[in-house]
Amino acid sequence: MSKESPRRTELLALAARLFAERGYVSTTVRDIADAAGILSGSLYHHFDSKESMADEILRGFLDELFGTYAEIEAAELGPRRTLEAVVVASFDAIHRRPHEVAIYQNEAKHLAQSERFSYLDERNTEFRRLWNRILTDGVRAGVFREDLDVELVYRFLRDTVWVAVRWYNPEGPLAADAVAKQYLGILLDGIATGRRRAGK
Repeated sequence: MSKESPRRTELLALAARLFAERGYVSTTVRDIADAAGILSGSLYHHFDSKESMADEILRGFLDELFGTYAEIEAAELGPRRTLEAVVVASFDAIHRRPHEVAIYQNEAKHLAQSERFSYLDERNTEFRRLWNRILTDGVRAGVFREDLDVELVYRFLRDTVWVAVRWYNPEGPLAADAVAKQYLGILLDGIATGRRRAGK
């Protein structure tokens, strides 16, 4: 059966939702089959294991995400615009692929202990290097403050952006690009007006 078959895609989407909602360990092949309205044995016509499903979900998501990051860097927009574009792309991923993002956030540390998922640590390293390049280039160019602690800012950005998957509702009133712009406004311009009242 073709890997691109609609049924296979549907099963992966169901598995992604269950892994995100219940956790990878707590989700069984039978759970996925039940959600799809098929017998567990029928699921094995498409995938040889639950692990294979998680692998395909995460590889597809990360390949797409890091492909987008690579395109942004290749555009040579300058440090600030590159940072803005990466943040917007990250929120777009949260909007379009919330289950995959949740699996990556919640399960990567556990899954990366398996050799099959060793690429998760590699992607984490790649992500860290991306942010360090952007921030370091910005400091050198005078776009970002010269006293910037690059490692601290990287950790702040990583955590504040990706944790949004826990509360952001793709079907809610806030659009992903609007949330990204608010985050960027806070990050780049702060929340204070610059005016202080007497005695404050």
